[in-house]
Amino acid sequence: MEFTAALAFFVGTHFLPNRWHLRDRLIATLSRRVYFSIYGIVSLLVLIWLIGAAGRAPHVPLWGQAEWYRWVPVLTMPVALLLAVLGAGIAYPHTLGGRLSIPFDPERPGSAAFTRHPLLWSLALWSLAHLVANGDMAHVILFGGFALLSVGAIGVFDRRARQAVSPEEWDVIRRRTSLISLRPLANGVWLHRNRTVLLRAVTIAAGLYLLILGLHEPVIGVSPLPR
Repeated sequence: MEFTAALAFFVGTHFLPNRWHLRDRLIATLSRRVYFSIYGIVSLLVLIWLIGAAGRAPHVPLWGQAEWYRWVPVLTMPVALLLAVLGAGIAYPHTLGGRLSIPFDPERPGSAAFTRHPLLWSLALWSLAHLVANGDMAHVILFGGFALLSVGAIGVFDRRARQAVSPEEWDVIRRRTSLISLRPLANGVWLHRNRTVLLRAVTIAAGLYLLILGLHEPVIGVSPLPR
């Protein structure tokens, strides 16, 4: 019952603001910064509740758990965290976490050349990796739902971007950025321009990874490491 309530509350907080122009009205009343600050805090608290509720839900196994399954999130999370760090405040505006305060220059796309949706790919990797390591119904609903939402949101954001700019501008953006590509890592010019950002992102992601490894068992109640 708690998991169902938490799931319904999570879905409601993410979809209802887009109905009846509620989000636009709240932004006009509170200001954009205040609205998204409050929304971010509420979303984080609801997410913590939802994850905890999934752990407390009745255990209904859907597939067996081999010990090596737990290596999947352990090895995947460094990449997911790196994407999350790169996506926090990315200059490309038409994505989750994108900055709207400065114009986006497709000729100098930054990490958008690697992927224009780093936070969404990060969420997808986190979800799918934990889906493998948790084979019970509540966690399959939780992580499977997150994976579907994040992948589906990529198409939604790209569709909104096409509507927000001219066909010529979108064609340039599409050619200078990627859904996801490793080609920029072989581009010496791109690496030179973005070496400081990449180094900082790798350092922060590594620190977050070690922090999560240390706090996972005390906070979540389960060690992330295989026995």
